[in-house]
Amino acid sequence: MELGYIISGFAVGMLVGITGVGGGSLMTPLLVFLFGFKAAVAVGTDLLYAAITKTGGVFVHHNSHKSVDWRVVGWMSLGSLPSAVATIFLIKHLINIDKDITGLITFTLGIALILTSVALLIRSYLTRKKIREIEDSVISSGRFKTMQIPATILTGIMLGTLVTISSVGAGVLGTLALLFLYPKTSTLKVIGTDLAHAIPLTAVAGFGHWTLGHVDFTLLGTLLIGSLPGIWIGSHLSVKIPEKVLRPILATLLLIIGLKFVLA
Repeated sequence: MELGYIISGFAVGMLVGITGVGGGSLMTPLLVFLFGFKAAVAVGTDLLYAAITKTGGVFVHHNSHKSVDWRVVGWMSLGSLPSAVATIFLIKHLINIDKDITGLITFTLGIALILTSVALLIRSYLTRKKIREIEDSVISSGRFKTMQIPATILTGIMLGTLVTISSVGAGVLGTLALLFLYPKTSTLKVIGTDLAHAIPLTAVAGFGHWTLGHVDFTLLGTLLIGSLPGIWIGSHLSVKIPEKVLRPILATLLLIIGLKFVLA
């Protein structure tokens, strides 16, 4: 079975490297449907898995591309981190009063996957069709409009809740939100900033699930063994495989899986 986890980690890592879609939208359903893990354990393990795998990407964006706006990361975190902590306490409260949280997690996971599938197509359209003005300065260099800061914090609050319950949304949904909030910013900076925000969010949410006993560290280790080389290979293959072919297929798959969770 551990070999199956490694192979799955490799496959998901390669898809993440090729498409840029967050591993949560792929890994969590795989753990639930293919390997039969409880939804809570799949979510908790995947959150820590995401925090570790995304860290390498931020080093590249920050050191090589200078494409992380840490001020925007701060505003998003101001909303998402307290929201993640509050959500963990809510889940803990439901467990303490003997409420079954499986239904809550699976339904939220389904909704998150459906939203991700739609966002994936919208993001693909925006980044392919829309002519974007490239700014060499940081996103927040004096160009914040009145509503951008509270809108960014509100986005963080919604992402914090959704990601903590389902482990899905930090990547595609976060990127899409930033594309709308900062339409004159380069796609590279939006992706780098969203990736940097996803690390503390998934780490805090993952740690919270760990305190609830929802993390399988043996599973986590075997997934990482497969996914890290998978991401590296996928990143190199991404320039050779047409994105316009893969993204609609992936979006359709996520939509079907999301509907299965919601209707279960």
